Amino acid sequence: MRKILLTLITMSLIACSLAAQTTKLWTENDRQYLLDNLTRSYNKVIKETHNLTPQQWSFKESPDRWSINQVVEHINIYELLFQREITLAIASKLKPELAVNTKPDSLYVGFIMEEKQHITEDYTKPFTYSVPLGLYEGKNNIAMFTKLRNESIDFIKNTKEDLRLYSSKEGRPNLHQLYIYVFGHVDRHLRQLEKIKHHPNYPK
Repeated sequence: MRKILLTLITMSLIACSLAAQTTKLWTENDRQYLLDNLTRSYNKVIKETHNLTPQQWSFKESPDRWSINQVVEHINIYELLFQREITLAIASKLKPELAVNTKPDSLYVGFIMEEKQHITEDYTKPFTYSVPLGLYEGKNNIAMFTKLRNESIDFIKNTKEDLRLYSSKEGRPNLHQLYIYVFGHVDRHLRQLEKIKHHPNYPK
């Protein structure tokens, strides 16, 4: 009981301190870090998909692997899912307790950048998002990716919110860390695009 009381007092003091302070936990260096990486990963996707032929867009290393077109569609799906989570977090109240309980950024960078394959999260399974259908032309998927990424970049450029004080729910990263997932997820699939393009049967 005493431990719970001390925790509540500590959180209350932190909340009061955060409300009174003028310096945000989310810094301009944080803003620039996200802008640099969101822009870098976007430009890399555009470079890797520039002037692809229909055969290159649709090529698969094997029948059970994704094409470049499907990879970009999958990226778009997750950009939408991340945007939804970010919107819900911003619409909810500030969570100053995140300043106490948050895990270091390096944990999220390490997770999203690791080499081993990730399994699609459960919330995507009812929508069969784990396997993109590839119903749209590659250029349309790129147009969608451009729209979504520009929205993210514009938000980071202009927001006055302290992104380290928002989270969609307990156990999830704060919004600065969630944006690390946004560009890190693309970096993971850029490795996949490069692997497809280096396959010996990839159309020239």
